[in-house]
Amino acid sequence: MQEIAELNQRGAAAELGYKTLPQVLRHAVRWDPTTARRWVEQAVLLSSEITPTGSEITPALPVTAAAAAEGALSLDHVAAVAEAMKTLPAEVENLVVECARDHEPAAVRTFGKDLAYGLYQNDPEPRDPEPAPEGNRLTLRQNKAGDWKLAATLDALTGAKFATLLDPLAKPRPATDEGPDPRSLDERQGDALAELIDLMLRADQLPEHGGEPVTLTLTMAYRDLAEQTGHAVLDNGERIPADQVRQLACSAGIIPMVMGGRSQPLDVGRRSRLFTAGIRRALVARDHGCAFPGCSRPPKHCDAHHIHHWADGGDTRIDNGVLLCRHHHTLIHRSGWEVKIEHGLPVFYAPTWLDPLRKPRRNQLHTAA
Repeated sequence: MQEIAELNQRGAAAELGYKTLPQVLRHAVRWDPTTARRWVEQAVLLSSEITPTGSEITPALPVTAAAAAEGALSLDHVAAVAEAMKTLPAEVENLVVECARDHEPAAVRTFGKDLAYGLYQNDPEPRDPEPAPEGNRLTLRQNKAGDWKLAATLDALTGAKFATLLDPLAKPRPATDEGPDPRSLDERQGDALAELIDLMLRADQLPEHGGEPVTLTLTMAYRDLAEQTGHAVLDNGERIPADQVRQLACSAGIIPMVMGGRSQPLDVGRRSRLFTAGIRRALVARDHGCAFPGCSRPPKHCDAHHIHHWADGGDTRIDNGVLLCRHHHTLIHRSGWEVKIEHGLPVFYAPTWLDPLRKPRRNQLHTAA
């Protein structure tokens, strides 16, 4: 753990072209992100600044650091001790560590609270902070059946504006021979929200994703499109039956991407310094998101990257581009990672310090339809 703390203090991640040390550990020792992040967090908790000579690390929790070095404390125990010591003076650290040596982390937290109460029970009660005003929040989740669940909290002004947009669309439909509108208020408001989304897709002033207005891309084999069979795939991986594709393709903001027989995108753009919207859509159809090995970021979180940089004479075309999320785009530019197009697909090569053999790697998380 001391070695990890020293790597963190010396800025090893930046020297290797990475943003954080957990990302280095993830590639170097193949830890999952949660494990790597916890190790670094615990190392930081147990250490302070390196001395001017750079030869030692002075622990911020010296008793805890010593016990951890012995192997007497787990990561969870270290976290429990560190949490308890936030409200305790340094001179009682040995008491908390002795508790941690004999008990589980939950007991250490309870012991720390009891100890703090005993030390500070005669102090005046702190005033409760004034509750902060609630801001806008939105929870959007997709369940296993493919449906989306939405919950939102809006401030008074935003809520009023949203209700103003929704109300005229949520009014009951006029009565027909079959009777009045059978939908409940919740159903009418749900249909109104769906209609509002369609209206937004047809608007001419939308925010951008990756340099182009928000669009929904449908990918479909040419034969299936011609014969109206099979299905299309949205850029988030959802499948749409062929009988719905024609209706969707009539809406502005929904782009059909027709694939050739070998799943190679047809010509959709011209050369320019910047990737055109057409070329970007072709990259989305090919890469399905960030192409870096192990990354699951969707297309809307990605930039189009020149493999052979434009300033160095590289063309702006499909076989010189790759989709990368902002983190991996930065990593490719600043580290020893390389990407090439081989057999029409992006292939990555790690720096020699990470993989001396430089074996080719591909992202297996994004699968073509």
